[in-house]
Amino acid sequence: MSESLDALERRIAELRAEVRRAVKAKENSLARSLRGDLRRAEKAWDEAITAEEPPPKLREPEASLLPIREQVHQALALLGVPTSAKLIVAVNDAFFSRELRGSQLTSLRRDEERSFRSDPYARPYYLCAALTDRLSPARGLLADSSWAPELRVLGPLSPRVDFLTSTMRIAEHLTRLAEPPMGALRLLSRMAQNIPGAVEGFAPADPATAIRAAGAELEVHRAADTAQRTEVAARVARQLPDVERLFGAATMSTLRGAC
Repeated sequence: MSESLDALERRIAELRAEVRRAVKAKENSLARSLRGDLRRAEKAWDEAITAEEPPPKLREPEASLLPIREQVHQALALLGVPTSAKLIVAVNDAFFSRELRGSQLTSLRRDEERSFRSDPYARPYYLCAALTDRLSPARGLLADSSWAPELRVLGPLSPRVDFLTSTMRIAEHLTRLAEPPMGALRLLSRMAQNIPGAVEGFAPADPATAIRAAGAELEVHRAADTAQRTEVAARVARQLPDVERLFGAATMSTLRGAC
């Protein structure tokens, strides 16, 4: 294969020289034809060099000794906002290199609710629902019962505010690590693509730049979102019993009866 590469490199050098001569002689038709040959030779060189590269070693996720609920709790503690199962799994893999599947989280909130109903407040925390402004559980989001009530409810601006906050938290965590995991940097880069000024094109994100850009947009929404969440949290405290403050009102009739 190295002999083939050497031949291709010589051919590419020859074609470049021929293109220069054709351009200098104003032989435009010949120059176009030679450029086509050059592109094909460079493509063949790329394919040949790629074939020589050893395949990347795949990192096998570690089987964690932590229970699933504690892995989820650790990811939520890093993010600090109500979070989807997909992002929880991504953070768990990127920062902690542990095997966690979204399907494992499907019944987790129901298990937590059953535990709370059978023995309220027996645990230091519960993985609970985030509540919408209708006081019902937000689909697919998990929160930490130990958070302030205003953090466990959502207003109209909350999805964007929480996305910006989680991006900042990921970036801040990366700045504290001596050797940031590549998976975590890739995760930050994907999230930064959705924040103006957070990343240059498709280049890897710089944590400090992502923090500044997310923080700047967050300032635009923060006051309104805080006011909306405070109002929802006040209704939760006024209208719902303890179990529904954590897991949401089951039906609209529950809400009408509580008003």
